[in-house]
Amino acid sequence: MAPIPTPPEQPDDTPDSYVGLGAQAAEQQARERGWTTVRALPPGSIITMEYMVGRLNFEVRDGTVIRCWKG
Repeated sequence: MAPIPTPPEQPDDTPDSYVGLGAQAAEQQARERGWTTVRALPPGSIITMEYMVGRLNFEVRDGTVIRCWKG
């Protein structure tokens, strides 16, 4: 039987630290901290719920991050 692959490590980061930042500043900070994919979404966006290691999601209203979560 083949071994189960080990997913890569995610940055040790707190998503709540991005709330209140401007969208561009938040994206730059996330990339500097090692996130490979950063996704900014308007409030109420319909998205798929698959979990993707290394992705950070921002909900952005009027250019400001109002919510942030991993995956």
